[in-house]
Amino acid sequence: MAEAAINQGSLRAIFEQGADSVSNPVMQCVQLKAMDKQTGTTPRYRLVLSDIQNFIQTMLATQANHFVTEGKLKKGSIIRLKAFTPQTVKDKQILIILDIDVLEEYGELEKIGSPTQIEVKEEQKAQPAAISGNGFYGNKPAQPAPQQQNRSLPSHPHAPNNSKYPHMSVIDALSPYGHNWAIKARCTHKGEIKTWHNKHGEGKLFSVVLLDESGEIRATGFNDQCDALYDTFQEGGVYYISTPCKVVFAKKQFTGNIKCDYELQFESGTVVERAEDQTNVPQVRYNFTKIGDLDSVEKDTMIDTIGILKEVGEVSEIVSKTTSKPFSKRELTLADDSLTSVRLTIWGNSAIAFDAPLESVIAFKGVKVSDFGGRSLSLLSSGSMSIDPDIDDAHKLKGWYDAVGRQGQYTSHANATSGAGAGRKQDYKTIAQIREDELGISEEATYFNLKASVIYVKHDNFAYPACGSEGCNKKVIEDNPGEWRCEKCDKSFPRPHYRYIMSVNVSDYTGQIWLSCFDEAARTIMGMSADQLVEIKDNDEVNGTTMKVDAFQDATCKTYDFRVRAKMETFQDTPRVRYQVQTIHPLNFSRECARLTEILKQYDLNENSLFVQ
Repeated sequence: MAEAAINQGSLRAIFEQGADSVSNPVMQCVQLKAMDKQTGTTPRYRLVLSDIQNFIQTMLATQANHFVTEGKLKKGSIIRLKAFTPQTVKDKQILIILDIDVLEEYGELEKIGSPTQIEVKEEQKAQPAAISGNGFYGNKPAQPAPQQQNRSLPSHPHAPNNSKYPHMSVIDALSPYGHNWAIKARCTHKGEIKTWHNKHGEGKLFSVVLLDESGEIRATGFNDQCDALYDTFQEGGVYYISTPCKVVFAKKQFTGNIKCDYELQFESGTVVERAEDQTNVPQVRYNFTKIGDLDSVEKDTMIDTIGILKEVGEVSEIVSKTTSKPFSKRELTLADDSLTSVRLTIWGNSAIAFDAPLESVIAFKGVKVSDFGGRSLSLLSSGSMSIDPDIDDAHKLKGWYDAVGRQGQYTSHANATSGAGAGRKQDYKTIAQIREDELGISEEATYFNLKASVIYVKHDNFAYPACGSEGCNKKVIEDNPGEWRCEKCDKSFPRPHYRYIMSVNVSDYTGQIWLSCFDEAARTIMGMSADQLVEIKDNDEVNGTTMKVDAFQDATCKTYDFRVRAKMETFQDTPRVRYQVQTIHPLNFSRECARLTEILKQYDLNENSLFVQ
């Protein structure tokens, strides 16, 4: 029977004799409610647990939320507490539940017995055991007012005995209402020192990510604390961090995919000491998303991912539009056993110092999903990467790649596009279907894939003179010979940087259609930059040659996989649909064969179903 399984009196033992006096107690959940959620924070659940004799209010750690969301933990469930810690929040004693087992064999039961609120003995009132009913559960018996108020956090039952830090807690139990606490955590990421200058002055800061058995949290040091603590932290090291240290609500735009609702701010006097025992604290904790599943992930979501390094780009530099400061970046290509690849951008010193060999396994924590040019990823400053990490996921991926993956054909997420329709599976249309379905006639733009061959490239007005500033691309005007001016940048250049604005006629077995191509797509078709083609054109005019004509002819009779945006536009008061190429790739015959095979299988299924009918 369930009543026999419950450890009666265990709650009193926890609060009067210490948390380690009871091992894995079994209790009943007699109430379960979701706490009021603040915008952008992880849901928290409040429970009332009963050991038949007494009841107490508890809070479920976010790492255990899945018991509720999966429907395993409900009102009336019998549970075993595997990891928990007593806490004092707003002068009220509660339990923080870190891990449980739901004893599903007992099902959902009515409340067993008539439990009452614990009455803590006078000598135990250094930390008041008050709990407000507020209609949540039960009636609170009258108690004399506590003689003193102490908001120190009690020791976590699994924390090491350390006389220097008697009030050991865990990350998931921290809150703005607790004082005089200490945690033992591993530094899993250490960011660079950042500086700022604004009308209020200037300053600097750095941040670290801390991890223990209960969860992870971001901690930041400003100015003097930046100077004092930056060199103390090393990635991978385990540290004791103790008060004074402020616990504040997390700014989610800076914390990446860290789930904790709070973050730490180091203060003058914050103690950070490297732990002699570096064991028994978890390493980096990942929640991997497969590269092949990125289509189903919403834009701007923060994820962890792991993949084989297939390509490494050169370091390049861009200028921020908001700060006008230069940033170094490098683009990597990753692939995994979903036979899918994705472009991932790393920034700053990480881009400059990157030196991993091809076919390494790299695990990324805290990358942002973008839909620019198809699904892509970006490693934020709060994220981290680990090359050939010693984890099971990395060993399995490497084993697969060595066995079969090296010869595999990969589908790139660059085949998808940004804007409407991003993240959807490729929707192939024939030219006849494009016209029959009147794609692009509606107010919203329509996106589709088209497999077609280039049969003609328009020779006139194939490029325009553009600004040479990084990221500008505005048209420049020649004011004087050798002086090209950009009105937007307010700069002059000795020569322009030409960019394509090309029209091409393509054909499939159902018809022909004109497509508009900007610089990147036209480069793929022509096999050269617009600057090079303009130079050929100029030489033809001087020397009377036909090299430009030859270049355009060489670009025809080639088949591509186009991703196209169809949108109604008005030109000279006449509305017409413009078909603009978003991405273009030479036809991958292996992938195309697999796609056609799937289509044939559908025909087989349809014929079989008709035969059965």
